[in-house]
Amino acid sequence: MADTTSESDRIMRAASQSLDANRNGGVHRRAASIGKGSANAKLKTWIKRGGYFALAVFAIMTAASIIGVILNGIGFVGVMAVAMAIMCAAVFFSQFPKVKIPKRSELKQGNPKQMVARVELWLENQRAGLPPMAAALVEKMGGQLDALGAQLESMDDAHPAMSEVRELVGDYIPETIDNYRKIPEHLRSEEHAGGTADARLVESLTKLSGELDRVTRRLAEGAMDDLAVKSRYLDYRFGSDDLLEDASGMPDTGVPLPDMTPATKAER
Repeated sequence: MADTTSESDRIMRAASQSLDANRNGGVHRRAASIGKGSANAKLKTWIKRGGYFALAVFAIMTAASIIGVILNGIGFVGVMAVAMAIMCAAVFFSQFPKVKIPKRSELKQGNPKQMVARVELWLENQRAGLPPMAAALVEKMGGQLDALGAQLESMDDAHPAMSEVRELVGDYIPETIDNYRKIPEHLRSEEHAGGTADARLVESLTKLSGELDRVTRRLAEGAMDDLAVKSRYLDYRFGSDDLLEDASGMPDTGVPLPDMTPATKAER
């Protein structure tokens, strides 16, 4: 019987390449995450897909082994069938389960970290339907949302700024894009009341991006003040670098320092 090992290896490599290509967004497009929150959410989905694919391969190989024992070998046709089944499993589990895109009503739910991840995923899903300048602003917002999310993790839900942040992130940003998407595509570049929908979207997202930066800086002021106070205290307690340098440059007075070494029993 002809050796089918090389053919089986070639098919397995093709299946692996197909899985990698689909994992990166397909052959023609590589979808990039706009932030760490959305990237982590998608990574969890890929881990789940990888687990399902591993179980599928195990089931296929187990079935092939049992059939091989019963029939005293599966032959060339069996090897090709196993390779084809693994390839089909690779293609299927590169697409399923799908990354769950949150609904508009779900954006403000959960803790701050979950809220940021949901909004980033939602923005990514809207990005393809936005003009280039607006899409670039959405990608910038991903990094800003990551920074804001890091501030919110250490903040209590009862903090006065929390409701403001939830309103900004969960209401104003998605509402602006929703209002734009409601306008028919062929009307978005037409002048209306002194401007186009495309221009107004870019202007609104620019303002929202600035507000994200302002809120993040304001929330970080407390930590920066604490660090400054701690630094001043350490200067007072241990001396500043300037004082240490001055002390190191003091002249030798010739007066010996006292010997602090414990005396031995014989010396006593």
